[in-house]
Amino acid sequence: MKQLRPAFTIIEILVSVIILSIAIIPVLKVHTSNQEQIVYLTERNKRSLQDSLFLSNNILNYHQDNKTAYEVLEKYFKVKEQESREILKKTSRDVFIPDEIRIISLEEQGGPTAIVNEVMLKDKHSSIYHHFKLEGL
Repeated sequence: MKQLRPAFTIIEILVSVIILSIAIIPVLKVHTSNQEQIVYLTERNKRSLQDSLFLSNNILNYHQDNKTAYEVLEKYFKVKEQESREILKKTSRDVFIPDEIRIISLEEQGGPTAIVNEVMLKDKHSSIYHHFKLEGL
């Protein structure tokens, strides 16, 4: 006659399933958090590429204005395609330029002076850029 070998009881199986499910919950939370960060970084990088459209020399003239990329670039580029124009017109940012910062050389001989302007482009993913200008070279 064959002997029956001992097996897991239903209670032991349920306890092991509960332990496994409790252990998986933190892993899923970390995965969800990482997914949100990846989406944020992806969107932020897309915005950085779009921000480059606004970083021309004349951006300093648009303090506290909402400008489209087309308004900023039309002075420099002739955009003939209607579709390209529409894409540029849909891309807009609120521009904020705080007071400029003057960095004066410590040398008595009248070394160069640097003027630093912050350029804040506000939107869903706001950005801060710096515009540097040297004088007295």
